[in-house]
Amino acid sequence: MTDTRSSRRQRNAPTINDVARHAGVSPMTVSRVINGEQVVRAATREKVEAAIAALNYAPSAAARTLAGGEETRVGLLYSNPSSSYLSEFLVGSLDQATRSSVDLVVEKWDDDTSVDAVVAHLQRGRIDGVILPPPLCDLPELVDALDRAGIPAVAVATGRAPADLAAVSIDDRHAAYEMTRHLIALGHDRIGFIKGNPNQSASSRRFEGYVAALREAGLPVQDELIAQGFFTYRSGLDAAEQILSLIDPPTAIFASNDDMAAATVAIAHRTGLDVPGDLTVCGFDDTSLATTIWPELTTIRQPISAMARAAVEVLVRQLKGRRSSDAAEHLVLDYELIRRQSDAAPRMRPRMGGR
Repeated sequence: MTDTRSSRRQRNAPTINDVARHAGVSPMTVSRVINGEQVVRAATREKVEAAIAALNYAPSAAARTLAGGEETRVGLLYSNPSSSYLSEFLVGSLDQATRSSVDLVVEKWDDDTSVDAVVAHLQRGRIDGVILPPPLCDLPELVDALDRAGIPAVAVATGRAPADLAAVSIDDRHAAYEMTRHLIALGHDRIGFIKGNPNQSASSRRFEGYVAALREAGLPVQDELIAQGFFTYRSGLDAAEQILSLIDPPTAIFASNDDMAAATVAIAHRTGLDVPGDLTVCGFDDTSLATTIWPELTTIRQPISAMARAAVEVLVRQLKGRRSSDAAEHLVLDYELIRRQSDAAPRMRPRMGGR
């Protein structure tokens, strides 16, 4: 049985540029031969075909469409419960698609659709490459199926991208570490944490950063202060209620995204707690939701639109053979800790737990 992981974009697999160098022609000429265009002289065509045979080059569907006439079609495949996240991602993707002169096709993956059906749909739509935002960036069976179909992909916001898969991300672990250190510097020593969806690798990286900061400060990692969320507002309500019902609740809660942080603020208000006077609440992502609730959220600004733009750029470079190396690009963009009105130093307050 073939290992599809190891076969994906092998470092030694020949590219269209390798064929061009071997034949002594331009990559565009190779593309024209692949596409069967008649403008190429017979002698040149023979040299290109000989180079293809000598290098055992297998052109992908994308390479065959990148000659002169046809548009490059980039697919954005999504299945994300956060409308705020998707909105920013779409803005960045559309902007860069326009700049790169490619068509962007947005496709939603319904949960009841199989991987094979999704890939077949992309093939029927003549999609040349695919952008995978979370959670699809962490779905190995999808990445492998795309590879088998010869459709290049770029994973966005994955916590642990395979070496052979192009990816754009931030350092989620260090970002969460920095936010937790910020809370400790304010004077908080009981800090709750709401985890993200366990199916997404960024979730574990953010939790690792939280734990690392606590341990560095000599603070215990207390299971009672940690609740499971799923990056949805609904799951944030449940997680916040669980943590705040403790007899000795935390003075701060760090949620793994803004949706769950906003839900935490709602639960705090419902139980009579002032934010940030009685409870500091911090989020992650800095989506539009962070500034549409009150108080506005202190959060980690993940450059979602910039990550989407970079993903389109990486994919277009990959499709058009502009990379000098066959190694997959891994871009790590900068994040920023944004302070707003939802954090403050802790103060003595009556315990609100035990309801």
